[in-house]
Amino acid sequence: MRLTWAQPEDLVGHELRQAAEDGRDPGPARRAWVAAGGHPAPERAGASPTPAPPHLRALAARLLDELARLPSPWAAYEPTAWEAIVAACSTAGSPSPAAAGPARPQATPPGPEVHTAARTEVHTTARPGGGTAVRPKAHAAAGPGGGTAAGAGRSGGGGLRGRLEAAWVGRAVGCLLGKPVEKLPLEGIRALARAAGNWPLGDWFTARGVPPDLLAAHPWNRRSAPTSLAENIDGMPEDDDLNYPLLGLLLLQRHGKAFTTADVARLWLDELPAGRTFTAERVAYRNLLLGLEPPATATHHNPFREWIGALIRADVHGWTNPGDPAAAAAQAYRDAVLTHTGNGVYAALFVAAATAEAATGRADVHTALRTGLAAVPPRSRLAEAVRFGIRTAADEADFDVVVDRLHGRYGHYHWVHAVPNTALIAAALTHADGDFTHSVCRAVSGGWDTDSNGATAGALAGLLTGSPDRIPHRWTAPLKNRLATTVPGFDGIGFDTLAHLTAQEAARS
Repeated sequence: MRLTWAQPEDLVGHELRQAAEDGRDPGPARRAWVAAGGHPAPERAGASPTPAPPHLRALAARLLDELARLPSPWAAYEPTAWEAIVAACSTAGSPSPAAAGPARPQATPPGPEVHTAARTEVHTTARPGGGTAVRPKAHAAAGPGGGTAAGAGRSGGGGLRGRLEAAWVGRAVGCLLGKPVEKLPLEGIRALARAAGNWPLGDWFTARGVPPDLLAAHPWNRRSAPTSLAENIDGMPEDDDLNYPLLGLLLLQRHGKAFTTADVARLWLDELPAGRTFTAERVAYRNLLLGLEPPATATHHNPFREWIGALIRADVHGWTNPGDPAAAAAQAYRDAVLTHTGNGVYAALFVAAATAEAATGRADVHTALRTGLAAVPPRSRLAEAVRFGIRTAADEADFDVVVDRLHGRYGHYHWVHAVPNTALIAAALTHADGDFTHSVCRAVSGGWDTDSNGATAGALAGLLTGSPDRIPHRWTAPLKNRLATTVPGFDGIGFDTLAHLTAQEAARS
């Protein structure tokens, strides 16, 4: 049996790649690994096809430890400690040290201060390894079209519950749209959609009319295709992009908004089957079983610590803190650090803060994105990537060109890494300018982690519609107001019920 996302001989290749991205020198470790007969990290799968002999597995574990000790020149710009993130975002005051630790924090620990009237303007600053990075500067709010964004949001018909139902539905739609093409290269996604007359992407993927040789060259995701093509959708099938928001809701029901990272860990051990975890979440789960505690769960032999997992858990923290992006970011932080560090954490802060702003019913998508960006250390690689995504989408009418530029700039990252995927989400939402269909379709059509990107873009775009009735019927009808999951107590639940339960948690102090 080959266990995915957990065996040292598969992890070491990913850690070598992460080290290179961090500016740490992986050369000696890579040479030792190759000389011993080690293989590169699997590009798409979670495990190599054959097990490593004992001596090679032992070497992999040793190299993982050695690589972890290498200092990163990005450390000063990409902190993981809460106090350092707060300082990097130029907040006033400092949070309680308990805010991210095992002890129970105060009910609403302070989080990154969010300036909703700030928009991103590019300025250069020195960055590690030479070259330049970008940092934001506050100006009067303006959307990509040049007009003022303040006051341009929707009224949010249906109140908070209506917005939340639209957010849950939007998350499901975007996830389901991206499921059949997850792991496919960009050219495969484009070819399949074009062959079905569905490009630019505007509807569910389908095999109808697609030539057999093209399907053989770019096969649908094996596990997802039976439940996620236009011809077979029957309710929302289980997916980790929906399981984690459900777990987040369960976390809040049990512990309230003052939950700790240890509470998240205990909930997972109680309610989340290990086989339903992937990448950083699986490594952290393993680390918990080894007796490690946060934050070591996020760092020990975890080369996926800057991937997208924490981002997909962040929506519920924004949904339950409408109008308080700082509190949303603080909640998302305590959730994220169980499994992630650095840019992986920042992606969660970005989504949580943007979602909290959107949940008011008064913000437009551009204001929400600016709010999210203000919760991210401004000289981090994730902040730079989000700014690039937003700027490129604002300047280029053809979204395919936007995607090509994103892939040209960030294609060296793994396809599940937080940096390229968060940039794509921000670009898709910016380019769609609040339109739901364009938001989910652009996010999925950009490739990389298609279902997670579609889910996050769909949740924010759905929230901004104000009501599920404002999401086109072709998207909502196949879902049948039914969600499948293995999270206890939620299988078969309706999105309307989820909205009610989420609104209850939003109302709790």
